[in-house]
Amino acid sequence: MIDEGAPYGIAAGPDGALWFTLVHQGRIGRLVPGQDPEIHQLDPADGLPTVITPGPDGAMWFTEYKGGRVCRITADGQVTAYPTSSPYGLVAGPDGAMWFTQMEPGRIGRIGPDGILTAFDVPVEGGMPSFIAAGPDEALWFTLNQGNAIGRISLSGEVSVHPLPTEGAAPVGITCGPDEALWFVEIGAGQVGRIDTSGKITEFPLPDRAARPHAIITGPDDALWFTEWGANRLGRITTDGDIKEYPLPEFGTVETVGEGDGAARKAEPHGLTVGPDGAIWVALEAGALARIAGA
Repeated sequence: MIDEGAPYGIAAGPDGALWFTLVHQGRIGRLVPGQDPEIHQLDPADGLPTVITPGPDGAMWFTEYKGGRVCRITADGQVTAYPTSSPYGLVAGPDGAMWFTQMEPGRIGRIGPDGILTAFDVPVEGGMPSFIAAGPDEALWFTLNQGNAIGRISLSGEVSVHPLPTEGAAPVGITCGPDEALWFVEIGAGQVGRIDTSGKITEFPLPDRAARPHAIITGPDDALWFTEWGANRLGRITTDGDIKEYPLPEFGTVETVGEGDGAARKAEPHGLTVGPDGAIWVALEAGALARIAGA
């Protein structure tokens, strides 16, 4: 259990630790497997830290959606903030810059190694760019949650958009797969999708279309792993489309994590990552990090 809050995003750092966001408490956590977590309080505390990822500079970077900041945090907890508008997804690009999505204005932002911030418009009104990933083609790929599409942006800022075949798919998480295609999850349609660099899209329906898949990564076994937020499960799909699902624990009375009255809560899986120990680690908003061995 993580007594200090509700984990949302999680990533393995270059320091051999797991870093995670405590979204409702405005904190960043650091955990070396087998040790007690360290917790860093943010100021202000109401910024809603969400996605976290390693940068190209040996530090961790995270977004504060409500606070309107992209932040850099060092191993000792020193934070540098870059003000912007409603940032969410975040990834290190092949150019040594940090690239991020801006959900409300519908832009893709870039923070260069020199700290200069630039932004590029996405030509889909109300599209809400969400997660973003570095592709195998020296470009960044992102989901358009309300635009029902996958976007691509080149390092020079040229944007192309690929509409999804399924209406109301509402894509969220995206990652570069072991087959050099981009894999994503459709929270609205209960599907996993694949898009190659030519723009060809394939969709794989989940056994439970109401599972609401949220985040996706490439695992250590050359399969794709994803969270099923609505079904309290972890999913795995091979590049051939074979799907397996693994239940996550439900919590009973929760008195010291998140917000609310302490009633029984589901695990609420959001982010996931491959840990320094080779296992899959999942951020459970109910107040824990789950470790799945043998992936």
